[in-house]
Amino acid sequence: MKAIIQQVLEDFSEVLIEENYPRGYLLHREQTLCKHIYFVTQGIVRSFYLKDGKDITAHFAMDMGAISAADSFIFNRPSRYNLEVLEDATVFSMTRQQLEDYLRQYPHYEHTARLFVEQLYMELVDRVEALMFFSAQERYAALTQQNPNIIQRVSLGHIASYLGITQETLSRVRAAAT
Repeated sequence: MKAIIQQVLEDFSEVLIEENYPRGYLLHREQTLCKHIYFVTQGIVRSFYLKDGKDITAHFAMDMGAISAADSFIFNRPSRYNLEVLEDATVFSMTRQQLEDYLRQYPHYEHTARLFVEQLYMELVDRVEALMFFSAQERYAALTQQNPNIIQRVSLGHIASYLGITQETLSRVRAAAT
């Protein structure tokens, strides 16, 4: 994903806006429209929603990752997701309208956009398959292999939620992994 994000940053540099956000900042609040897609070049942003008063982490974007409230960004409707900065972050963003206008003006960048969407789709497929077919230990191992320093940077509560397990189960999984 890092290579395609770098390509997006280069190809869409004319419309991307660079911003810095502090830890704890909400880039997007649930039940509002999310008009931006964010490319996180430094720091961590997570997507989460609330279900029965419980905070559920859906996605992490860190160090050359991308994030948005996709349901809102794509369909222009209020989202159930929140986007929270977990670690001071530098992000580049653009609106859906800027993206569409830019691609109309420079159609040769459609290729980069397609590669980016394909990569996102495959990440989603991998995530769904992991939740359906892999044990908690396997999901934890995959997460830490893909993001070796995530345990030092993200709370264990957020990690457990992302993996679909309790913090107690995460503690057991971590103990078994050492």
